[in-house]
Amino acid sequence: MNRRLQEIHSHEAMLRILDEKKKNYVLLYKRNSETSECSYKNILLAVEKVKDVNVAAADVTSVRDIHTNYSVTSAPSLLVFEGKQFSKIIKGCNDPDYYIGLFEDSLYTAVAQGEEKPQKRVTVYSTPSCSWCNTLKTHLKKNGVRFRDIDVSKDQKAAEAMVARSGQQGVPQTDINGEIIVGFDKNRINTLLGIH
Repeated sequence: MNRRLQEIHSHEAMLRILDEKKKNYVLLYKRNSETSECSYKNILLAVEKVKDVNVAAADVTSVRDIHTNYSVTSAPSLLVFEGKQFSKIIKGCNDPDYYIGLFEDSLYTAVAQGEEKPQKRVTVYSTPSCSWCNTLKTHLKKNGVRFRDIDVSKDQKAAEAMVARSGQQGVPQTDINGEIIVGFDKNRINTLLGIH
């Protein structure tokens, strides 16, 4: 692995890098462990896609005082902090989309705190050749709606999950806080997202 996350070497160093204004993430991993390598690589891919996320890493074979402070018994474990306040642990290796969603969700929350109401979680299932997909994404961008775009032509698991939830294979499909909209139903999307 040539690209790296910011490495920390003690609990004290970790506390210094936590940003009080946003969520922070610290990956506890074990060098040369297959699951840890998987988690590290997928988090790195997510960090490249989601800018302005504070993620650090510590190798538990040499850093001995972080996992004991948070009762962590296995690596990899991703520690989540709300500012400097410890929030939760996410164990094991998850796919890059999971981490992207996790990091983007925290960014939405931070952005939304300055507004009256937090933005809903929006995921668009699309394919590159679908013109309605592009129309939908342009509409969301134009109205300042942040969303995750999943290309179901490249992600078989996501495609299967989409069909299982909606019963439909066609795209675009939009998931707004768990409510599925098949096709570009502009009125319904605008209503759910409060676009006037």
